[in-house]
Amino acid sequence: MKNDCHYHPGEPAKWHCGECLIHYCSGCMPDADPRRQTGLCPHCGRNMRYLGAATEVEPFWQRLSAFFRYPFYSDPLLVVIICTVVPLFLSPGLVGWIIYMVLLLILIKYCYTVIRHTANGHMKPPPVAEAWSGDGFALGLQSFVVVVVMIAAVTSAFALLGPLPGLVVMGLAYLAAPACIMILAMEDSIFPALNPLNITALISSIGWPYFVFYGFLVLMSLASAAAQEMAFVHFHPVVAYPLGGFLSSAFMVIVFHMLGYLLFQYQEELGFASDFQEEDAPADPNRDRSRRVDADIDMNLKEGNYNRVAGILEEALKRDPANPNRLNQLYQLTLARHDLDALHRHHAKLLRWMVAHRKHRDLKTLLTLLREKYPQFQPQEPELVVACADLLFLQHEPKPALQLLKDFHKRFPDSDQIAPAYILVARILANGFEQWDKAANFLKFAARSTSDPETKDAITAYLAQAEKREPLKGPKATFAPASDISNAAS
Repeated sequence: MKNDCHYHPGEPAKWHCGECLIHYCSGCMPDADPRRQTGLCPHCGRNMRYLGAATEVEPFWQRLSAFFRYPFYSDPLLVVIICTVVPLFLSPGLVGWIIYMVLLLILIKYCYTVIRHTANGHMKPPPVAEAWSGDGFALGLQSFVVVVVMIAAVTSAFALLGPLPGLVVMGLAYLAAPACIMILAMEDSIFPALNPLNITALISSIGWPYFVFYGFLVLMSLASAAAQEMAFVHFHPVVAYPLGGFLSSAFMVIVFHMLGYLLFQYQEELGFASDFQEEDAPADPNRDRSRRVDADIDMNLKEGNYNRVAGILEEALKRDPANPNRLNQLYQLTLARHDLDALHRHHAKLLRWMVAHRKHRDLKTLLTLLREKYPQFQPQEPELVVACADLLFLQHEPKPALQLLKDFHKRFPDSDQIAPAYILVARILANGFEQWDKAANFLKFAARSTSDPETKDAITAYLAQAEKREPLKGPKATFAPASDISNAAS
């Protein structure tokens, strides 16, 4: 049954907590490990059940074109070509027969690898090396045994029970064949694959789609037989034999891929979980903690747990005080809640973030809100005060900038920012309000407050501009080469 995420309706669930009875999507569980199928519930902290792709995989009948393209990927195509072409050069006799049987085992082994590979969420074929590795050849032999047992059962039914019961047994054998192959691929044992209870359980778990698949399989078998017959009727045996062998081998790969996809599609009903695998993307061993924080914030916001969200953000900012994303989230939350106490408590971090990212409107809003509750509010860090005032001045907000710098020398008598602060005051008065005399007085005070030669030179330039009633501007930039500057100076 398809389940959506509790917090993101429309998103397929990938995890389910049996204790909280909540379904989660991948976005809610960024720190879970789908490969190991381990994840802890964000609410109760207990291990959850991994649902894999069971809730989002599309039905197999919508992927028919992809099934028919599957054998023409380079890896399965190479296996099919080898198993088709090599027998053409075999001489009759024992050696040729042995090589032919080995090639058949290789093809069968690769097809069983395709089933497992697909059932585990890999929609691209397994590498060609899987066909030649020693591991898994027993499956080919076991599949021969399964076929022999089924043929023996049908033959015995005809011999002992008569034609009509024999036909019934043959029909059931054909119907059970796909289920036997799937069970053999997953269990790697003959006995579960031949157990009628296992076969019945698998068919009943999949339900009516199994019979739809069986119908497709019958039609595909007829089409494959017709294509091979056409090849032998219309082509010379030199062409017909390899063409027929190629078609039958490709058909076998398609069928086994479809069987693997059927397992993948009905994984939840069959009691296992797997997900679509990115073929080239390695697992990230270092899970991104920030995504876990984002997911917790999102879930708690949807549940209305705003105090919990505030606590999560404060904990995150203890670990990373300058994180711009967390500061933005904290500001938006406190602003939406009109939590002035929280704004006051975190104002220094928020102001530094606003200055660093040139958020002058947010800075002005924050100062206005804090002064509503605390009329005498002023930041307590001199460098931060100057930086905030400078940003406001550059963004044509002279009044709030002046308010920040009011009585700066009294508030911070030992600060080395007194001269920069009052140079800024002078520039605001001159450029914003055309108060040249007041600007000159502040410049003279700034000159007495510093011993830095460069600052004194800048103040002298500003005073000259103030006397001429010109806007106070810093020294002009020059792009002349250093040699030209030195020559001009000499």
